[in-house]
Amino acid sequence: MILVGTSGYSFQDWKGNFYPKDIKNHEMLNFYTEHFNAVEINSTYYRMPETLVFDRMVGKTPENFEFVVKANRTMTHEREDSASVFDAFKEGIHPLIEANKFSGLLAQFPWSFKNTQPNRAYLAQFKDKIGDYPLIVEFRHNSWIIEPIFDLLRRLDIAYCAVDEPRLNGLVPPIAVATNNLGYVRFHGRNAESWWSGDSSKRYDYLYTQQELFEWLPKIETIEKSTDKTFVFFNNCHNSQAATNAQMMLSFINNRS
Repeated sequence: MILVGTSGYSFQDWKGNFYPKDIKNHEMLNFYTEHFNAVEINSTYYRMPETLVFDRMVGKTPENFEFVVKANRTMTHEREDSASVFDAFKEGIHPLIEANKFSGLLAQFPWSFKNTQPNRAYLAQFKDKIGDYPLIVEFRHNSWIIEPIFDLLRRLDIAYCAVDEPRLNGLVPPIAVATNNLGYVRFHGRNAESWWSGDSSKRYDYLYTQQELFEWLPKIETIEKSTDKTFVFFNNCHNSQAATNAQMMLSFINNRS
């Protein structure tokens, strides 16, 4: 099973592009579910999740709709060694868990989080703190992309997040690997010029061509063969480019021979 969606959905610059121009903010998720059956929630990186917000999301989505939620920056970037932070996060997403719509926690670590013994130990602690909930890890530094680390993820039952991003020294190459029964792929765009110097909106301002996406199809199928479920999310959200590319990828997947 391959589920395709975008990294967030409530963007004002999607109005008049993906969304109808006059759509109300509270109507966006309903419209989104007519096109995709999964979404990655990134707002939780900036602020801790609130039960009321997720309770409303549950009510606006069909029964088979799935959510992946991004870990808060205190958990991945500041790395506060506090069980209370993890407990508060799990409490905030409880409505998703209760509705059986929570499919995983995405821990996206920064480029400065390199493959060292203390950081490997933190991965194990992270997994221990979230318990039995599915955990997906995205690395930004290529020191992690070695077979012993994939073996470590397998032992810890952590899913590896494959990425497409600029081909720059030190970044993660576009390899297709699955380390448990959950496959995961994120498309960030290939905006090399703004990756280090621009803000987040410029960094992810990129529209993939059909050929660039089609080249990923065999890699996604490789991941699909060794997993029960594979998520494919587009994070190039500027001006609804993520939605455009997600629909293109869905078309490729649905029309496979």
